[in-house]
Amino acid sequence: MHGKTVVITGATSGIGEVAAEALARKGARVVFLARDAAKGRAMLDRLVRANPDAAHDWVQAELSTIAAMKAAGKALARKVSRIDVLLNNAGAIFERREVTADGLEKTFAVNHLAYFVVTAQLRPRLAADARIVSTASNAHVYGSLDFEDLQSERRYSGIAAYARSKLCNILWTRELARRLAGSEVTANCVHPGAVRTGFGENNRGLLKRLFGLARPFMLSPEQGADTLIYLASSPDVAGQTGGYWVRRRPAPPSAAAQDAAAAERLWDVSVRLAGVKA
Repeated sequence: MHGKTVVITGATSGIGEVAAEALARKGARVVFLARDAAKGRAMLDRLVRANPDAAHDWVQAELSTIAAMKAAGKALARKVSRIDVLLNNAGAIFERREVTADGLEKTFAVNHLAYFVVTAQLRPRLAADARIVSTASNAHVYGSLDFEDLQSERRYSGIAAYARSKLCNILWTRELARRLAGSEVTANCVHPGAVRTGFGENNRGLLKRLFGLARPFMLSPEQGADTLIYLASSPDVAGQTGGYWVRRRPAPPSAAAQDAAAAERLWDVSVRLAGVKA
């Protein structure tokens, strides 16, 4: 990874933090997004210790509104002239339905639309053989895509909204790979497993208790980040695209995640919602 630039969202905790440090140790320059300034500065210090020879950098941003997503993408683009690896990793789960300033359900906005918008903003900076790697989840098997209720207005469940957003991640990855066909740029997504991180701590009710009870039985962040790091850096996967990866191997996602018509429709809806050229 010497001489390569990696851009990461969701890099200040959990698997994103592990991946960022590991790729820095492999020689990469890492540029990342952080919502919290203190965490951003601390992460930058860790990257400098991991690889003091690279000009690591960061952008403070949150990814819940379309304006913020576009601003984050533009700020990152100003920091880098070429991106060799783009890791879309920021995500969350919300027990209660929240609506963003754009009128979008927050899980959909943060977990799907932010991937879509930030990647679109950074497309001009992608190297000819760049790799786009996005964190999805096996939770997608419990998700369904109702285009008449994408914002969960009729009925809301935090777990169902999360599962839907992860289904969106896989559909978007597959459609992105299709649209990149003919180039050397690849797009893949990853199921990291159930990982022992602070995920879900933003909630106060049942979800927080459930995550707390399950956490001792979960994978370590290092185990969860392994496939992200592998797809970002290994020569063994050069040229492989459109895949859903589990434990360093491509795996078949659910039938719903293989629906090409739904993937194309989701793309078109995302373009309309975000107002970006993609």
